[in-house]
Amino acid sequence: MSAQPAAVLALALDPRVEPPDDATSEQVLDAALALAAASGLRALTMDEVARRAGVGRMTVYRRFGDKPALVQALTIRETRRCLAELDAAAPRDAPIDQQVAAGFVTALRLARDHPLLNRLARVEPETVLATFTVPGGEVFAAMRAFVAARLHAAQEAGVLEPIDFEQTAELLVRLTLSFVLIQDTVLDLDDEDAMRETARRHVLPLLRG
Repeated sequence: MSAQPAAVLALALDPRVEPPDDATSEQVLDAALALAAASGLRALTMDEVARRAGVGRMTVYRRFGDKPALVQALTIRETRRCLAELDAAAPRDAPIDQQVAAGFVTALRLARDHPLLNRLARVEPETVLATFTVPGGEVFAAMRAFVAARLHAAQEAGVLEPIDFEQTAELLVRLTLSFVLIQDTVLDLDDEDAMRETARRHVLPLLRG
């Protein structure tokens, strides 16, 4: 895989980038997500997206130009949705054990339940792995930076003692990615209370200085 995933993630994290977000564009992106989750990104076609969205094919082309641009817009939207959900899992000034538990549960749910990510992990794990092992590690670095920024905010709020943000963030990201790439587990991922307790017992110690 080329470095394209890193570039797309960079765009997703850039607030200056604003993909089409009108009602019709959202309808098209919803259709693209459903089709990609069912058959994969490689099999996605502009005609199928138009049919699924109930619009003319020229409507899709006018709004997104071509398939790579459509996939890019879809990736940006879904990345931002996931990051926003993670960021909103707990207030930044909440007790750190609550933040860790809520973040852990939310990350696992996103890794398991997001339709496209789950499909890629099950059917095309090499695509997911290649995204995070692209030369330069931009995607992994961006995720680590996102988590490190959240840890820094918790320290600024007075609920986290001084730690090495970068190292701790890397451990947390690697832990989460393992659940994406290796879905077999003895943990009961459907029991959120149990997952919160697991986070307090096994993840929270990573945040102790």
